[in-house]
Amino acid sequence: MGVLNELDRQVQREVLTLLVNGEQVQLLVPVHKTLLEVLREDMGLTGTKHGCELGECGTCTVLVDGEPHLSCLVLPIQLWGRAVTTVEGLAQGARLHPLQETFVELGAAQCGYCTPGMLLAAKALLDVNPSPTAQEVRQALAGNLCRCTGYSKIVEAVELAAERARG
Repeated sequence: MGVLNELDRQVQREVLTLLVNGEQVQLLVPVHKTLLEVLREDMGLTGTKHGCELGECGTCTVLVDGEPHLSCLVLPIQLWGRAVTTVEGLAQGARLHPLQETFVELGAAQCGYCTPGMLLAAKALLDVNPSPTAQEVRQALAGNLCRCTGYSKIVEAVELAAERARG
């Protein structure tokens, strides 16, 4: 037990100031922790999922300054002064984001494990392209793997959210 405590004391830690879901937070974290670990373990934002932890499945996708990033490959110290959005940051209070609404409405989420990453990748697409084609939706979501749905309902949900946003 004494060896573990000594090793823990030797871990380099940094005070980080992060802007997560619109709120500024300060954390003292080991410098080797990934953004995924900090979000889930230190901030309690468990919507961001552990997947492959190799950057291949997209399950841990978050937005950094509006662009999709794999949180398993990012160190929080790299994000000083940048805005991080997790799936918890999509809804406005009790009101779901339009993408969340269409995912529910069309049954685009099966087990739901890939859904947070899919939603954030889709939001990044719609923020820059409010009228994407089905092919553009598929391309934007290509880094997010789903083992349940076959993707059709996901693409339809993104297209419906885009259509509704255009009015």
